[in-house]
Amino acid sequence: MWYMSVEIQHITKLFGEQKALNDVSFNIGTGEIVGLLGPNGAGKSTLMKIITGYLSPTSGDVIINGTNTQKDPVGIRQKIGYLPENNPLYSEMYIREFLEFIGRIYKMKGKLNSRIDEIVRLTGLISEQNKKINTLSKGYRQRVGLAQALIHNPDVLILDEPTSGLDPNQIRDIRNLISSAGQEKTVILSTHIMQEVEAICDRIIIIDKGQIVADEQAINIQAQSSLENQTVLLEFDPNPGKNDLQKIPGVGAVLQLKENKWLIQSQSKEDIRPNIFQFAVDQKLTVLSLTEQEKSLEDIFQELTQAK
Repeated sequence: MWYMSVEIQHITKLFGEQKALNDVSFNIGTGEIVGLLGPNGAGKSTLMKIITGYLSPTSGDVIINGTNTQKDPVGIRQKIGYLPENNPLYSEMYIREFLEFIGRIYKMKGKLNSRIDEIVRLTGLISEQNKKINTLSKGYRQRVGLAQALIHNPDVLILDEPTSGLDPNQIRDIRNLISSAGQEKTVILSTHIMQEVEAICDRIIIIDKGQIVADEQAINIQAQSSLENQTVLLEFDPNPGKNDLQKIPGVGAVLQLKENKWLIQSQSKEDIRPNIFQFAVDQKLTVLSLTEQEKSLEDIFQELTQAK
């Protein structure tokens, strides 16, 4: 029988009277890299801990490859790799010693040494493999965290802020590792870094106040935006005056970028481009370029999660 890799069914979590998650549901298939976004306190980490079995939901179910996590919590953890935000490691251990320790926790036998060799290579730890963890830079400690999450070859990989505090080169390397893992696993990635989501995620789920406010393929999520203003980048010949541009029906803000380049924002959702073209005809101007500015993921995130 075929199953979705991860099924989240009506998850609610209460801490006393505080509702951290409120009837959250979604499915994720194998080979998907899903970005889980939300402001601080939205419920992202709580949801990840419930998926991994570190927390129990107040109500609802998590199903991994057809198995309810509450019915077989130990067996399910064999199928999940988890990198928490604070990346807890045994700092006095050597890298290979630590990975062997983790492998034995998962009751890996026989080919554990060869699996450690493979993971050390995949995570770029070959040059550091004989060092103690407490001597490593943060970038390499993150690699060790990923290595322990991958050592038992899980079906599902859950990563909470995996690139927090890393420099641009380290971020690129970790992104490459995640993208590679995502080719054959289900990956759920929590982050505050929008560029990270745009770079590697196939799908984006945004949580706010314990509820899903957007769930869409990354390439389509901009269509979810309800931002009121349209923004266009324009170039005219000859150059009109700012006061004339502000008189175009529907135009709100006008910003001059260069001598003849303008950024114009509408007053509402109404498309102002026809009015701009009519203005150019009336003023005998040539429109050298007109580009509608796409709204960024950051714009959409702020729109969906801002206090109302």
